[in-house]
Amino acid sequence: MAGRAEQLAQDQKIVLYDYWRSSASYRVRIALGLKGLSFRSISVDLVAGSHRDGAHLARNPQGLVPAIEIDGLMLTQSLAILEYLEESRPGHPLLPTDPAQRAHVRALSLAIACEIHPLSNLGVLKKVEGLAGAEARATWNRDNIRRGLEAVEAMLERSEFSGRFCLGERPGMADCTLIPQLYNATRWGVNFDDLGRICAVAQACDDVPAFVAARPENFDPSREAGELQGETK
Repeated sequence: MAGRAEQLAQDQKIVLYDYWRSSASYRVRIALGLKGLSFRSISVDLVAGSHRDGAHLARNPQGLVPAIEIDGLMLTQSLAILEYLEESRPGHPLLPTDPAQRAHVRALSLAIACEIHPLSNLGVLKKVEGLAGAEARATWNRDNIRRGLEAVEAMLERSEFSGRFCLGERPGMADCTLIPQLYNATRWGVNFDDLGRICAVAQACDDVPAFVAARPENFDPSREAGELQGETK
C-alpha cells in the first residue's frame, strides 16, 4: 500500500513541457491519459521561439517539445517517453506482449513519427517557404501528409492484427501517434475520408476519454490564463 501511495505522489509531480499544436506533445498527452496519470502542462510557445530560450534548451538541447519531468528525470523525444511510461507504469499497456505484434505497433508509430512528422515540422516548413514561397510550403506539407497516411493505411490493411484500433480492441502506442497526425492533416486540409481503416481507428479513439482530454484545443493557452491541468479519470 505504501508503494502505491509513493507512486501516486510521484505521478502528481509529472510536468509536461509542450506546445498545444505539437503532434509530438499530443502523443504524450494521450499516453499519460491512457495510463491514468495526472500531469501539469507548461506551454513552450514554438511560434514565439520559446523553444530556443536557454531555459528550454537546458531541458532539451535539441530545442524541441515535448520534454517531460518525471521520476526525477527530464526525458525528451515522444516515442522514448512513451516507452518509458510503458516500462515504468504497467497499467493500460501501450504495447502488446507478443513480439510480432509489438514490432507491428512500433512500425506504425515510426512510420508516422519518423517519416511523416519530420518533414512537416515547423523548421522544415519555414525552410521550404523561404526557398519557394508560402504556396510551396502548403503543397509540400499536404503532399507529405497524404502520401504518409496512404502508406499507414496500407500497413493497417495488410496486417493480420485487426481490431477497432491500430491493433486489437485497446488503443496503444500506434493510436497515440496516429490521432495527432490526423489532427495535422485536418488542419492543413488533407482529405483522408477514403482511408477506411484510418477513419475507423479515428472513430474508435473518439470514444476514449484520454484522446478527448488530450486534444489541442484543451491546451490552447489563449483559452485559459496560466498553466492547464491535464487529467484523465
